[in-house]
Amino acid sequence: MAKTPLPMKPTGWFQVAWSAEIAVGAVHRMHYFDTEMIAWRSAAGQATVMDAYCEHLGAHLGFGGTVDGEIIRCPFHGWEWNSEGRNVCVPYEKRPNKGRRIRTYPVEEHSESIFIWYDEQRRDPYFGVAAALTGFDDGKSEADYYPAYGHSTLYEPGVEIHPQYVMENGVDFAHFKYVHDTPLVPEFTRHDFDAPVSYVDFTVAFDDVPADEINSGVQAINSGIGVACTKSWGMIDNRTLTAVTPVDATTSDVRFTTWIGRKPGDDSPEPTSRALRHAAGVIEQFSNDVHIWKHQRYSDPPALSPKEFAGFTAIRRWATQFYPDDFDPVAAARAHTTR
Repeated sequence: MAKTPLPMKPTGWFQVAWSAEIAVGAVHRMHYFDTEMIAWRSAAGQATVMDAYCEHLGAHLGFGGTVDGEIIRCPFHGWEWNSEGRNVCVPYEKRPNKGRRIRTYPVEEHSESIFIWYDEQRRDPYFGVAAALTGFDDGKSEADYYPAYGHSTLYEPGVEIHPQYVMENGVDFAHFKYVHDTPLVPEFTRHDFDAPVSYVDFTVAFDDVPADEINSGVQAINSGIGVACTKSWGMIDNRTLTAVTPVDATTSDVRFTTWIGRKPGDDSPEPTSRALRHAAGVIEQFSNDVHIWKHQRYSDPPALSPKEFAGFTAIRRWATQFYPDDFDPVAAARAHTTR
């Protein structure tokens, strides 16, 4: 795929793990935004994500670091760091080193997922991450859906892709017929890009029905440029979470989670075979998108049809707020294609 001209260190929330991957006492290594990081979970259950290197002499806490209660201990000299990245103990000194601090990242944990806030300027979060199961104001809760992790998730690491490509998919009505084999193109009923959290609603059918009889659709909430969740209505009751997290200057990790609604009265901890079949179908449709994105070149200005203009213009204008103030996407794309 052609290297993207878009900034690969946008501001916002990004998924770095599924919750089940970070057990109490575990130290999990990860690499995002060209940075070595770790995630660890304290005895109280709090998940912390921080830069990986001890501020003492630079040991990597992901290789031998240990969690003890509410701190992580460096394997090199035993220095102890808390969930705020502050040194709380130097075992051979009377006092901790209060002058050094490991960078930590704001964390939100829900939807079976762990999200971090990333901002090059280190500003505090100014919006949140919508919860896939409870964020649609319809009274639904996690109890209404079968668990997803280990049953209905997809992980594509190191894909040459930018998060904006995936977000643009949400306004791309024309691809449904050709990528997802829908009989009719969707009709969009809401485009709301007035805030960092944006909303897109559309009607769609996957079976042959007259256009004036379609009674199903999708609602999407985009929590910044890195995370999107959807609710399907009038079809199989399912929720999805799509997350694209930059790894370095050219690649991102793609995670996709889908939850299938429980049968009434079923509170079993495992999905039914029916639920697994439906989840596999949803994941297959998403995989069709991933196949396109893996080989896509960013085009700016794109050759839009009149019907496409409003949606793509709105979402691309919205996306620029997550990039540096001096970023010019058109100039960047032009310079990139003329190299």
